[in-house]
Amino acid sequence: MRFVVIAAILLTGCGPSTAPAPPPDVTTEAWYKQAVRQLAEDTRAAEVSFANGKADDASVLIEKAEPLESQVLAVPRPTLAAMESASDLDDLYGRMLLSNQHYEWALFMFQKCSARWKYWQPQTEETARRLKLAESEIADCNRRIEHGRPSGKQTGKRRSTAP
Repeated sequence: MRFVVIAAILLTGCGPSTAPAPPPDVTTEAWYKQAVRQLAEDTRAAEVSFANGKADDASVLIEKAEPLESQVLAVPRPTLAAMESASDLDDLYGRMLLSNQHYEWALFMFQKCSARWKYWQPQTEETARRLKLAESEIADCNRRIEHGRPSGKQTGKRRSTAP
């Protein structure tokens, strides 16, 4: 009897395996497409506000768009349109930070853009253009950071004020 039970257990492991079904592609769902469209629209509106000297209005629109950016990038394989919209938002925010002399924060935003396009597959002329733009903005930030640092404090160490 034990032999029959052991044989039954062993033979059930030899049956055809059922691989788990792949997760659904949420990028084809209506909510995802709408979120990407809304992100692009909010980013364009913020761009227009910033170009017209209305940085406060642009800032409000960027804050409104950030949750959408997180949502569309949280999926396993975001679409190219989602990556472009997110990159446009981060690029605009970086330029706004740069204009306010927040060089390190601007650098961070441009580095996010660079990382997106450096590893994007398949590479296209547009993704290469975006990567080159991000790298140029990173270089600009680095120049401004170095230029803005007073001489003698390049190590980042504080000078003692003790006598």
